[in-house]
Amino acid sequence: MENVGIRLKKARETHGLSQRQLAKASGVSNAMICLIERGKSNPSLGLLKNVLDVIPITVSEFFSLELEDKPAKVFYKKDELTEIGSGLISYLQLGSNAQKINLQFMYECYQPGADTGRSMLHHETEEGGIVINGHIEVTVGDKTRILGPGDAYLFNSRTPHRFRNMGKEACTLVTACTPPSF
Repeated sequence: MENVGIRLKKARETHGLSQRQLAKASGVSNAMICLIERGKSNPSLGLLKNVLDVIPITVSEFFSLELEDKPAKVFYKKDELTEIGSGLISYLQLGSNAQKINLQFMYECYQPGADTGRSMLHHETEEGGIVINGHIEVTVGDKTRILGPGDAYLFNSRTPHRFRNMGKEACTLVTACTPPSF
């Protein structure tokens, strides 16, 4: 979660918020906002999303903020993907220009026991993915399926959904979301 503090400070200042205003509106202590911005603490993805909802900016847009002027990049090595997850779920985002491109690609890895949470996700996009290896339980609305290698999903993300790895091995997916929302 490289440069989280620098990015948070830039996003906060761009939207004219003080640390204190951001802390109060997001329900996070002012000290925690300060620690994050100084690079002394890495927030969980859930805490970061709560803070970014106040700004308002999506996690994808947050990690796409240009910290310096660079020419557009076309090709990426695996170690150049941006990690926007934490814990048992890894979300490696392709590119750092989700604000300029209306498509978000990710390489996701769900460790055994990983779960996006009991509260189902929903956001203003469409998303799809293909399982590369392992198995993942996907719930969309009232439908649940266990998908394996080569299986895929595609749905309107406004429908509540959840992902869980109930297996004993990691599950890897390649996913896409348009427009970027995560």
